[in-house]
Amino acid sequence: MKQIHNLRGTTIATESSPDATIDQTGHVQLSKLEDLNARRKSAHLGGGDKRVEAQHKRGKLTARERLISFFDTGSFTEFDSFVTHRSTDLGLDKQRFEGDAVVTGYGTVDGRQVFAYAQDFTVLGGSLSLVAAQKISKVMDHAMRVGAPIIGINDSGGARIQEGIDSLAGYGEIFKRNTLASGVIPQITIIAGPAAGGAVYSPALTDFIYMVEGIGQMYITGPDVVKAVTGEEVSHEDLGGAATHASLSGVAHFTPESEEACFTQVRALLSYLPSNNAESAPSVEATDVANSADTTLRDVVPDAANQPYDVMDVITKIVDNGEFLPVHHNFAPNIVVGFARLDGRSIGVVANQANQMAGMLDIDASDKAARFVRFCDAFNIPLVTLVDVPGFMPGTQQEYGGLIRHGAKLLYAYVEATVPKITVILRKAYGGAYIVMGSKEMRTDVNLAWPGAEIAVMGPEGAINVIGRREIAEASNADTKRAEMVADYRNQFANPYVAANRGYLDDVIDPAQTRPELIKALRMLESKVDSIPPKKHGNIPL
Repeated sequence: MKQIHNLRGTTIATESSPDATIDQTGHVQLSKLEDLNARRKSAHLGGGDKRVEAQHKRGKLTARERLISFFDTGSFTEFDSFVTHRSTDLGLDKQRFEGDAVVTGYGTVDGRQVFAYAQDFTVLGGSLSLVAAQKISKVMDHAMRVGAPIIGINDSGGARIQEGIDSLAGYGEIFKRNTLASGVIPQITIIAGPAAGGAVYSPALTDFIYMVEGIGQMYITGPDVVKAVTGEEVSHEDLGGAATHASLSGVAHFTPESEEACFTQVRALLSYLPSNNAESAPSVEATDVANSADTTLRDVVPDAANQPYDVMDVITKIVDNGEFLPVHHNFAPNIVVGFARLDGRSIGVVANQANQMAGMLDIDASDKAARFVRFCDAFNIPLVTLVDVPGFMPGTQQEYGGLIRHGAKLLYAYVEATVPKITVILRKAYGGAYIVMGSKEMRTDVNLAWPGAEIAVMGPEGAINVIGRREIAEASNADTKRAEMVADYRNQFANPYVAANRGYLDDVIDPAQTRPELIKALRMLESKVDSIPPKKHGNIPL
């Protein structure tokens, strides 16, 4: 009886077979089928039992476990499970693993085809080799050719140092494909381990990033380099953890508490998205009444322009079954973006959040909304905008940070979008912020307002402070005069009927009828065709 060894030198078989033969060296040769099964079993070991155990002790699944858990049961098919690196430098010739440091393939999610790759931390720390990059590039090419989403699960120590420029070139190939696939197929990244240095740019080029709490980390330079260069001491989690990137940098869109929760959330997101940019946004059989009025909407928004409320109370009352999937929930909370359905059709929602900074637009809110609008437009998802905005955030910090440039991104995104666009002004819409938030001038198709809406260059108090300064100063009772002028201004200008009279609004509606009106508008716009002037591409104010 002889022992058979795989590439890493571990035993894969210890018994001869009736179909086996003895070669001149005395080794047992398995039958071709047994050899295949043994090799596949070896490949599925990843970096070996000890490294798999170490991965589990960190609270992490292995690459294959992740993919099997993510896809529909039994649907995952793997590519390139026998690929090995060909480098011999710095001891790599003694560290070859079938499949190398990434698992790639395809399967179905709720019956729809999806491609994916998962970096295997048990193999050389998940480091990117040339062949690992080639495997990722191949599965991305497949996704592009057939028009299906691509999911990347990142868990890697970065470039494989021993391979030098080959590893860097591999990253470049992936980045190139991320860029070319942008706006063609949905790209989703899951950060389920470290992602450092150049490795972070592939996730940054994708549409949505999930960072699993406690195990997902991203940064250009790690804490040791930060300390050496700047003297600043910071932990891995504070520098690049899920909470940091979800709330401060805005790099991460979602922060699930576990890998299992993450896979569930990604599957939910995919249910709102088409497989590619040539398809319409997906629809389901409507299970909610289309023409139902909700009289409670009349009481959600306070009459006082400066009194806060939660715009989620509006969103959940008008969308199908009250179901809303917020995106970037913890970043720039003064604006809400996310996915829902109306009449069974996917829509994207953009809404000012009055209980955060009064719903004002600042740098982060402008970026957040602009990117979401552009994604929806790229993938044929109609946009519903709910407006209650007093203006742009004032202050030197915002001005020095380029608020003008960032605010222009949102304006650019709305004008460029050709999908059906519907805007509802809930309460106030002042100045440039009114224009930016899906006004008629932004090529919005249907613009509605609630009866209490105020549409003006600025709020009545601010306007009177500018145009009535002299008259108030000359009045015998300045306070009374100011109050009279504010009331007159509000009655004359700060209402929806002036805008409706000029055609800037298509209608003023009962808040209770918001859902039926939106559904009627979406049905009317279902066959909408719009375009932008022929060009290579525009020059968005990045």
